[in-house]
Amino acid sequence: QLQLVESGGGLVQPGGSLRLSCAASGFTPDYYVIAWFRQAPGKEREGVSCISSSGGSTNYLDSVKGRFTISRDNAKNTVYLQMNSLKPEDTAIYYCAAGLFSCSSLSGYVYWGQGTQVTVSS
Repeated sequence: QLQLVESGGGLVQPGGSLRLSCAASGFTPDYYVIAWFRQAPGKEREGVSCISSSGGSTNYLDSVKGRFTISRDNAKNTVYLQMNSLKPEDTAIYYCAAGLFSCSSLSGYVYWGQGTQVTVSS
């Protein structure tokens, strides 16, 4: 009933771009912060980016600053992650999550997507 569904992942060469989408259904995400997380094999999940409910505040992992851009379109119940200048170390499963509180409140993330694979390789 309550779902977040990621899409847009795939295989891309280093330096390439992908645009990930996170679509909400079963609830209206207007009042949630939305974050992108990623997890590579053998590594812990890490936060990549987050956007406030209004879209007025964004946060980025240091390693993706200047390359990734998060945005949201509440009318479409969708959050995007534009990823440019991709590097092999960006390879991971990317998940989106909806949170009740601030971007930094990990306990507030109550809805999670199933993930989409991003592979950066030549």
